[in-house]
Amino acid sequence: MKRLLFVFLGLLMSLPVFSQAGLQPAATVNLTRTEAITVGQLRTEVERMERGTGRTLTHSERLQLLDVMINERLVLQAAERDRIMITDNEVNNQIQDLRTGMAQQLGRQPTDAEFAQAVMNESGLDVPAFRDQFRRQMIVQKYLISKKGHLIEAVRIPTEEEIAAEYTLLRSDLVRPDTIRFSMIQVPYGPDAASRTRARTLAESLVREINNDPSKFDEVASRSVAPNSGFQAGDAGYLPRNQEARQVVGQTFIDTAFSLRQGQVSRMIEGVQGFQIIKVTENYASRQLDLTDILQLGTRFTVRDYIGQLMLNQRQQAALAQASQELVTELRAGRTFQVFENNIRW
Repeated sequence: MKRLLFVFLGLLMSLPVFSQAGLQPAATVNLTRTEAITVGQLRTEVERMERGTGRTLTHSERLQLLDVMINERLVLQAAERDRIMITDNEVNNQIQDLRTGMAQQLGRQPTDAEFAQAVMNESGLDVPAFRDQFRRQMIVQKYLISKKGHLIEAVRIPTEEEIAAEYTLLRSDLVRPDTIRFSMIQVPYGPDAASRTRARTLAESLVREINNDPSKFDEVASRSVAPNSGFQAGDAGYLPRNQEARQVVGQTFIDTAFSLRQGQVSRMIEGVQGFQIIKVTENYASRQLDLTDILQLGTRFTVRDYIGQLMLNQRQQAALAQASQELVTELRAGRTFQVFENNIRW
C-alpha cells in the first residue's frame, strides 16, 4: 500500500513539471511585441505532422517546423502593424467554397459531421482549429501580396510556342484511359441487416422490371423523384478505367461497367452503400491526346488549356516562393526572434 502511495504521489509531482515544460519557450518573436511559441505549441504541430507522415520527426526537422512557425508569427505581427485584416465574412466565404467543392464531389450538400471528418482527414484539425489556421493563412497571403505583389503580377503567360514545346515533353503521359459515361439507379441501405434485405428485394424487383431494356431503364429511373420511391437515379458522369476509379467504386463495378457497350444495361451490382443498376450512355476508347483534344470529358478544358495552366501555375509558384523568401528575409533581419534549442530536445 505504501509503495502504491509513493508511486501515486510521484505521478502527481511530475504533472506540474510536464505542464511547465510545455509552457517553456521554443522561440520568441518580437517584431512589434514579444510573443512566445511554447514547447507545447511546437509539440502539438510536431505530433500532428508525425501522424500525417507516419514517422517520428528528427531534431533537425523539428527546427525546420519551428522556423515555419516563426515566419508565420513574424508576418502576422507585421500584418497587424500595417492593419492588414481578414473579416469573419471573408473566412466564412472561403469555408463555404470548401463545402461547395465537397458537395460537387458528393452530389449533395455534406452534413456538418461529414465536413468535420473531411477537415480532420485533410488537416488533422477540428473545424474551429482549422478555421483559425485558415484565417492566419489568409492574413499571411494578403500581407504577402500587399508587399510583394509586383513579383507575382510580373509572371508572364506562356506563349503558344512554349505550350507546344512543353506538350512534346508531356505527350507520353497524356493518355486518356478507357472511359464510359453512365446513368445509375441506386437502392441505398442502412447499416442493419433488415435494411439491406429490404434494399435487395427492391433492387431485384427493379432488375426484373427493366429486364435489360434501355428504354425501360429510363422509365424506372424517372420514378426516383416520387416520394418514398426507395431509390435514387440520374446521370452519374464519367468513369475512367484506372486505379483511382477502382479505389472509389471497386473492382466489381469496374468490371461490370466496362463489359457493357453503349446503351446496354447491367445486372444488379452490390456496392458499399447500396445496390446499383447502370446503363452506359457513352463509350470512349483509350487514346493518346493531342493539344486540341478535350482533357476532361464533359467540359471544354483542352490539353492546351491544361498545359498552359500548368506552366502558369509553376511560374506563379516560383514567383510566390521568391516573394515569400524576400519577405521573410526582411522580417527576420535584426533581433526579431530567438530560438531556445535546448528546450525542444524531448
